[in-house]
Amino acid sequence: MDIASSIAASRLVAQSHAIEVVAGNIANASTPGYRAERVQFADWLSPQTNARTPPGGRVLSYTQDRATWLETAPGPLRHTGNPLDLAIAGQGYFTVKTKSGPRLTRDGKFGLLPDGTVADAAGNPLLDTAGQPIRVPTTGAAISVAGDGTISSGSHRIAQVGVVRPQDPLRLRAEGGTLLVADTPTTPLANPRIVQGALEGSNVQPITEMTRMLDISRQFQFVAQFVQAESTRHRNAIDKLLPTPGNLP
Repeated sequence: MDIASSIAASRLVAQSHAIEVVAGNIANASTPGYRAERVQFADWLSPQTNARTPPGGRVLSYTQDRATWLETAPGPLRHTGNPLDLAIAGQGYFTVKTKSGPRLTRDGKFGLLPDGTVADAAGNPLLDTAGQPIRVPTTGAAISVAGDGTISSGSHRIAQVGVVRPQDPLRLRAEGGTLLVADTPTTPLANPRIVQGALEGSNVQPITEMTRMLDISRQFQFVAQFVQAESTRHRNAIDKLLPTPGNLP
């Protein structure tokens, strides 16, 4: 592959990843607590030494996929009336216990397991401020959740929902639709603001994402056409330079 096609191919790989990320955002536009993903590209410069190049052509610029990060802006709150639907107004994340270890989430759609454990839709227990699964009585008594996360049944205090904040929010990694992996330590949030009977929606803006998808797709098509044109040019050059049985003297 020649240099021009190599540079174009690096752009195609990056644009393919961008299309996948935007498609994932669009697919999760209605997922509670979903955080939109963003991609970060950069130029990887390759200086050319001992080469006879035209002015301005001594450095080759390849497209490099540097990172994928999460948009931390909050989503809209929607009141449901379900006592185990919880939303965080402001900063912070819930912590749930999965088979792979603790995971953070803004998806507050919780329910009860048969033993009274408060868990998400996948059955991952919600953790309290001490990092332990929260269990409530299965007697059918009304459950109330205060703004600081304190869970009570009548006058009996049961537990306090843990709300944490990662030291570096930009190093959160998505795992599935709503779970997040923190690559840095987390610390408890001093003054959490939890809203009972509400859910936080996705922070994806569907119209914006559709516009972004169209723009990326057009760029991808343009570069793909360039690569195809380069391939045709090479094939025509080879046909003219190399003899074939049909045009031998």
